[in-house]
Amino acid sequence: MSKIDSAERARALDLVPVSRETAERLDVIVALLEKWQRTINLVAPATLPQLWTRHVADSLQLVPLAGQVTRWVDLGSGGGFPGLVVAAALAEIPAADVTLVESDSRKAAFLREAARVAELPVTVVPARIEQVAAQLAPGVEVVSARALAPLSRLIELAHPFLAKGAVGLFLKGQDVDNELTESAKSWRISSRIAPSLTDRSGRILIVTSAVPLAPIKEAAGNAKGSTHD
Repeated sequence: MSKIDSAERARALDLVPVSRETAERLDVIVALLEKWQRTINLVAPATLPQLWTRHVADSLQLVPLAGQVTRWVDLGSGGGFPGLVVAAALAEIPAADVTLVESDSRKAAFLREAARVAELPVTVVPARIEQVAAQLAPGVEVVSARALAPLSRLIELAHPFLAKGAVGLFLKGQDVDNELTESAKSWRISSRIAPSLTDRSGRILIVTSAVPLAPIKEAAGNAKGSTHD
């Protein structure tokens, strides 16, 4: 028996309406995720009943904020949020190209299978963000991330894209103002905040530029954001 609340689908698509074709692609993604979730922790198990609102609609709300774009990169895609959902929404655009960066090989395998089955315009890059960001950045219009890292670290990971003119769309929580204050010690950030449609405490940080106040140091470790709460 499915653990996903079927009524949640209607609530989610009421919050962020999409075309019938996009909704069908999302159905494919959700069904596959529930199947793979039995063996791989793609989302926090406690959030599975609210998958449609907690994860799908939460991701979908980024698309209208981006405007008319075709080149999108999602960092630390994990279970496909927001990357797979964004790709489902952009699939009707002929030139759409969504790249998902995910270093966990099992999760990367899920992303590839979901993209294949749902016929999404997706390329999965199974690598650490630091290793591929510079080569992926040219021409990218939007860089996104969800539950990936504290803002200062997130800006560092996304900087190659921001420096090439991409807009950052980052799903954050109610502490985003504090994160911006902390990040201001290392970055001069131009941004605005939009409220979340799905979470009263959620915020969407829209970053138009980020300039380091000192040379960027080689980062140790890897922020992946592969399991979303």
